Amino acid sequence: MGADRSYAYGAAAGLLGDLILGDPRRGHPVAAFGRAAAAVERVLWHDHRGWGALHTAVCAGGAVAVGAAAERAVRRRPVASAALAAAATWAVVGGTSLAREARTIGRALEAGDVEAARARLPHLCGRDPQALDADGIARAVVESVAENTSDAVVGALVWGAVGGVPGLLGFRAVNTLDAMVGHRSPRFRRYGWASARLDDLAGWPGARLTAVLAAVAGPDPRGALHAWRADAHRHPSPNAGPVEASFAGALGVRLGGTLSYGGRVEHRPVLNGDTGRAVQVTDVDRAVRLSRRVGLLALGVTVAARRLVKGRGK
Repeated sequence: MGADRSYAYGAAAGLLGDLILGDPRRGHPVAAFGRAAAAVERVLWHDHRGWGALHTAVCAGGAVAVGAAAERAVRRRPVASAALAAAATWAVVGGTSLAREARTIGRALEAGDVEAARARLPHLCGRDPQALDADGIARAVVESVAENTSDAVVGALVWGAVGGVPGLLGFRAVNTLDAMVGHRSPRFRRYGWASARLDDLAGWPGARLTAVLAAVAGPDPRGALHAWRADAHRHPSPNAGPVEASFAGALGVRLGGTLSYGGRVEHRPVLNGDTGRAVQVTDVDRAVRLSRRVGLLALGVTVAARRLVKGRGK
């Protein structure tokens, strides 16, 4: 069994493990990485881009090095290689936790318990829940499901196909660093610059693949492609734009508009505003189902691409 086949079996098993088990409540490897990155930050922090770049290099480079060492240790044992790829894929993919959180909020909204939905929303995204009514919460959930389908599932699978276990761990490290220090707070505006820019670069291919697959798997492929072409470039994020626009078109809804983060109000452009309707509570489950289909298609596409490239290289 070749290395590409070992990875294919392992990635499929890891994604299946995420679908069945989800994330562990305690001892998650990503949480352990986050604690280590926070410890490095306490040592290195200066209000300077250079120190932030060093923090990014140490943490992301360390994750890649760990993955490379582990992959090298089992490279002559196909079963162990597949098991390592499965464990790494399960550790970095978060589709089931994303779906569970979204559906928990959706059920609260369906029951008319807006306060419960507001209390749960911070588990999914950084919006200010008190500023949102039921429809605003539903819109925030759909947008978060779209963006995190790329960040928590497809992007990881893309980099796993490119770089194996080091690619999986490196992508998740970069994405985690961006969540920790990449936002534009006074403390991290300069220090987190490198993490934010690297996350933009790392997320670029996964975001485009997510947008394509949302169009393929969604109920309105033509609407998805139209919204992507017309509106994605207007979004402030180079990667969230294509994903959210494609999801909006595929589901036939409007996303974007005014939102609030940490007391800061942003007026974002409306995506799919010319043909989409306002998001409803029932769209939360529709978005989750689309996210699931996109994740499964991404596994097939990335594994097939890896095997094709490796086969041509022989």
